[in-house]
Amino acid sequence: MKISIAVLVLFAAAAVAGVAQPQFARSAATATQTITVTGNGSIETVPDRATFSFTVTSNGDTAKAALAKNEAAADAVVAALKGAKVQTTGFGVDPRFDDKTNTIVGYTATTTVTADASLTAIGGLIDTAVAAGADGVSGPSFSRSDRDALYRQALQDAVADAKTKATALAGAAGTTLGAVKSVTEGASFAAPMPLAADAAMSKIEPGTQTIDATVTVTYGAG
Repeated sequence: MKISIAVLVLFAAAAVAGVAQPQFARSAATATQTITVTGNGSIETVPDRATFSFTVTSNGDTAKAALAKNEAAADAVVAALKGAKVQTTGFGVDPRFDDKTNTIVGYTATTTVTADASLTAIGGLIDTAVAAGADGVSGPSFSRSDRDALYRQALQDAVADAKTKATALAGAAGTTLGAVKSVTEGASFAAPMPLAADAAMSKIEPGTQTIDATVTVTYGAG
């Protein structure tokens, strides 16, 4: 009877070893496989808008006088920029000192306004603003009015590029490309653009602008 029980125990142990072990192997063999790639998309376009900053500087014997004079001068420049998107981006008043005695001899008030307009209008606006009293001009910063739409197009191109790369990797690895598991958007940027302008600042050449998009895509594979 003891011998029979021992044989039965050994038989049960063999059954567990013969059945459980293959199940574990199949589980390991069917573990999820993935392929992760980075896709890039790029859209080259010509900017259709430009942003310039205009500075107005005024002097006065007192801070109040300098401010009043500067406010009137800035209003004239803003009026000359009619048709553009105008925003005040800087304002200040500082004392002026005598070089020898280091005493205050007056005050200087400064106002900076930024104007954004289409390229067809910005050249004329620069000339008009300078004629109206702007004594400082800086810029431009170029942009596209439909940049968001162009960026979405670049994203689509980036996803397509990722699929092409993943397909090539799957083929090289002897596996089959599966469904998308995850997609992560990367950072985007606009490449620097050259500027060319004539002496009167009435003609501006914006060059080209590159809108880039990057995505990281993970595919299933098997």
